[in-house]
Amino acid sequence: MMILLTDGKPLKTHLRTLSVLVFLLLLTNHCRGQSQLIGSPQPIVANLGDDIILPCYLEPAVNAAGLTLEWTRPDMDPRFVHVMRSGHELVDKKHQLFKGRTSMFTDELKNGNISMKLSNLQHSDQGKYRCFIPALGRQAFVQLVFASGPASPPLISLSGLDGQSGGVVLQCESAGWYPEPEVLWLDAEGKLLSAGPPETVRGPDDLYTVSSRVTVEKRPSSSFTCRVQHHNTNHTTQTHFSISDDFFKLQSRSSSINIGLAVSLAVCILLMLAVSFFFLWREHIFKTKRKSLDEVDKGEKKNRSKSKDQFLNEEERGQLMKPDAVHMEALKGNVENKSKPKNQSEQQLLEEQRRREEAEKEVQTLKEEQRRREEAEKEVQTLKEEQRRREEAEKEVQTLKEEERRREEAEKEVQTLKEEQRRREEAEKEVQTLKEEQRRREEAEKEVQTLKEEQRRREEAEKEVQTLKEQLQNKKKEVESKESELQDLHAEKQRNQNELQSLKGDLLNKNREVHVFIFELYFSYE
Repeated sequence: MMILLTDGKPLKTHLRTLSVLVFLLLLTNHCRGQSQLIGSPQPIVANLGDDIILPCYLEPAVNAAGLTLEWTRPDMDPRFVHVMRSGHELVDKKHQLFKGRTSMFTDELKNGNISMKLSNLQHSDQGKYRCFIPALGRQAFVQLVFASGPASPPLISLSGLDGQSGGVVLQCESAGWYPEPEVLWLDAEGKLLSAGPPETVRGPDDLYTVSSRVTVEKRPSSSFTCRVQHHNTNHTTQTHFSISDDFFKLQSRSSSINIGLAVSLAVCILLMLAVSFFFLWREHIFKTKRKSLDEVDKGEKKNRSKSKDQFLNEEERGQLMKPDAVHMEALKGNVENKSKPKNQSEQQLLEEQRRREEAEKEVQTLKEEQRRREEAEKEVQTLKEEQRRREEAEKEVQTLKEEERRREEAEKEVQTLKEEQRRREEAEKEVQTLKEEQRRREEAEKEVQTLKEEQRRREEAEKEVQTLKEQLQNKKKEVESKESELQDLHAEKQRNQNELQSLKGDLLNKNREVHVFIFELYFSYE
């Protein structure tokens, strides 16, 4: 007997449908609790212009075709690289740099493979990528790095000579690297040499040029190797360089020459210091002499009248000491003093002669003193002229200092204007940052709105599932009631069958009695 529901379908069909729905719900919950999102534990190393695949997959595999899948770069704005929702790409959300260069394997989504292919790699593609499934709350990260080596081996050249140790300075240079490489110096036995830190320059093409210097001395085998390599790739290149013994001999000779030149330079410096000291001493003497001459010039005016009177007295005395005047004085003395002896007059003449000579010497001394005074006055005039020139020079220096001060003030003003410009630019950048932040906030709000919408859909789906569960529960109750009715029917059937069986027995007994009655009637009729 088949039980039919109100829609006309058998009860077994509804039970089968409900069982499938319950199984799918249990399977989904099981997969959400157990699946993990796996990326790449090691960085993905690639070259510029290549096409690479960033791996990301669910383990164990779960069908992700109907889920929202996100590939993002947290360090970029907007951060979305590739977004898929229900198997369709959301192109308007992705960053401009990745438009037309990303894709996912739609046929593999059902197997849990959500890897992304990135084409025509650029320098800006290097970074950390995030693979994310919002519905499962699972994420994984993949690091992408670039590696490129030079087109030619490194170049080794002689950079200079070390005068102290007598060694040779070698320089190694290599260009065209990305990222920044390391430089190693090796001797003939393969041992590392101690070298200074390398110098690295990044060109406009984002490729690195690295150079390193090392000082080497004479060895049994003067052969050296410069090796340039990457840390995490197999890009390695090297160049060998040998130095002859004659070169080291020439280096020792040049070292002695350099020492001689250094000594000569030191002697020249000492001579220059001595000459400078001499000029400073001479300047000091000139200043002292100028002060003394100023004092002499002050006292000269006071003594000038006395010197003139003394000079006139000495001239008169010299004129009186002429031979005629002396002879006239002697005659007067003879007339007035006839009684004095002749020897006394001769003694007087000699005395007068001596006085006259002393007076002439004194006059000569005064003339010499006058000449010296005139020379001193000329020297004082020269010193005054030099003082005037020095004052003019000092004024000019003061003018130059004033000009320098004005220039410094102008430079400070320019610096202030530059600082003001920098602050204005920073303010503009801050305004731009605020605008960018506002845009990010709006995008975040849109994303939150999207997440809310997705949450609403999820809640609606959960409500629908709840409704299905309630319907299933109701169906189970109906099935249980139908089964109880079916059992009652089976019991009633069994009773009816028992009653039928008893009726059949009674009927057989009645038949027997009828047959017996018929036979008895038949025999009695006969």
